[in-house]
Amino acid sequence: MKNVLLIGNAQAFWGDQMDAPARLLTQQPDLDFLTLDYLAEVSLSIMAIQRERDPEGGYAKDFVETVKSVAPLLEKDSQTRIVTNAGGLNPLGCAKACRRALAEADFGHHKIAVVTGDSVLAQIQESPETSSFSNLETGDSITTVSKNLVTANAYLGARPIAQALAEGADIVITGRVADPSLAVGPCMAHFGWDHDDFDRIAGATVAGHLIECGTQATGGFSTDWLTLPDPHNVGFPVVEVHEDGSLVLTKPPGTGGRVDLRIVKEQLLYEIGDPGNYLSPDATVSFLDLSLQQVGENRVLVSGARGSQPPDTYKVSATYREGFMAHGMLTVYGRKAVQKARRCGEIILQRMDEAGFKPRSANVECLGTGDCAPGIAGGPDENELIETVLRISVADPDRNTVARFTKELASLVTSGPQGVTGYATGRPKIRPVFGYWPCLINRCDVKASTYLPDD
Repeated sequence: MKNVLLIGNAQAFWGDQMDAPARLLTQQPDLDFLTLDYLAEVSLSIMAIQRERDPEGGYAKDFVETVKSVAPLLEKDSQTRIVTNAGGLNPLGCAKACRRALAEADFGHHKIAVVTGDSVLAQIQESPETSSFSNLETGDSITTVSKNLVTANAYLGARPIAQALAEGADIVITGRVADPSLAVGPCMAHFGWDHDDFDRIAGATVAGHLIECGTQATGGFSTDWLTLPDPHNVGFPVVEVHEDGSLVLTKPPGTGGRVDLRIVKEQLLYEIGDPGNYLSPDATVSFLDLSLQQVGENRVLVSGARGSQPPDTYKVSATYREGFMAHGMLTVYGRKAVQKARRCGEIILQRMDEAGFKPRSANVECLGTGDCAPGIAGGPDENELIETVLRISVADPDRNTVARFTKELASLVTSGPQGVTGYATGRPKIRPVFGYWPCLINRCDVKASTYLPDD
C-alpha cells in the first residue's frame, strides 16, 4: 500500500474548463484519484428540467464527453480512478451513457459503480410538516412550498464511495454527496480507515475541502489574483494525503497559479461556517488546531485536523419552482448617462404598471456606478460618468407579467434618450426561477446504495 495518496480535482462546478481533466492527467500522470465536482446548490433544478424533456437525462452530460477524452490516458498503465457527482438526479443513466461511450471508443472494460439514495423528495412530500424540514435560514415550514418542490437531495458521505472503490470500481458516479466526501472516500478505501477514525477522516475532509473548488486553491479567486504567474494556465490542485490524515497541497509542475500560505488560508476559510465545528456527513471537523507550513515551492503542508462524531442528520438541498424572471440590458452613452439610464428603468416599470402588470420584484441597476454592491464600496461620482450599462431585472410567479417586460425594453431605442445603444440580441429571454430550501433529515431515514450495474 502506498503511504501517500495523490488526489487531484479538475472540475469545480458544472461549466468549468472542459479540457481540464485530460490536461491534469497529462500533467500529473501518477494521480491515484481524479475527482470531478459538478453540483452546486441549484444544479439539480437544471437537471430536473432536462429530465422533464428527456426521461433518460438528469445528469451532467459534459461528464460523458470528459470520460471519452480521458479514456486514452487511462489506458497507458494508468493507476488513476475517477470519483464524481456528475450523476445528479440519474447516476444510473449517467453510468449507462458513459459505458456506451467507452464501448464505442473501444475502452469498455472499465468498471463503473453507482451510488444512489440521496433523493429524499418522496419523504418530504409525504410528511412536509416534519420539523426538521423547516428552512435552516428562516425557520419557515416547508409546507409553504411543498407543492412546488422539484428536487430534494441529502448530502451523502464517503462510505458508499469507499465501498464502491473497495469492490474494484474504476469510476464511481454519485448523485448529491458532500463535496469533501469525493476525496474522503478514496482515502478510506485506500488506507482502510474505520468509519469512526475521526481525526484521520477530518484530515481527508480538509483535503477535500481545499480542492473542491478547483483552481481556487491555486490562486483563482484569491486576493492577490493580479499577481498570479501565467493566469491563462492556472494548474488544478493536487493533494498528497498521508495515512495520518495530514496532507500537502500542490499543483502540477510547469502550470500557472500559485500555492502559498495566503491562498491556502483563504480557501480553508471558504464557506465553512464555524471553524471549530465544520459539519460534514463523515465527521465534525475542527480547524482550530490546523498547522500550515510552506515546505517547498507551491507546496503547503496542512496537519492537525481534529474530528469527532458527525451530526445525526444529513443536510438536504431542496429546490422549488418560484415563478419566472428576465433580464434586459441597454448601454447609455453621453452627458448625464446615469440619470438617463435610471429614468429609462423607471419608464419601463411605469409602463408595465399602467398596463396592469406589476412584478413581484424588480431591480434597476446602472453598471459601472457601484450598483453591483450598493452600500459596500463607494462608487464613482455619477455626474462624471459618460457611459453606463442599464440592467433591468423582473421576477414574478406569473409568466405573462415577465413576458410583458420583455416586450417593453426595445421601445427605448427610439423613445429613450440620445445615446442608447447595445440592443442587438432581441427580446430578453424568460427563464424559470427556482428557490433554494436548505433543511435536515435524520440519517436513519436515508438509505444509500452502491452497486456496479451489469448494463
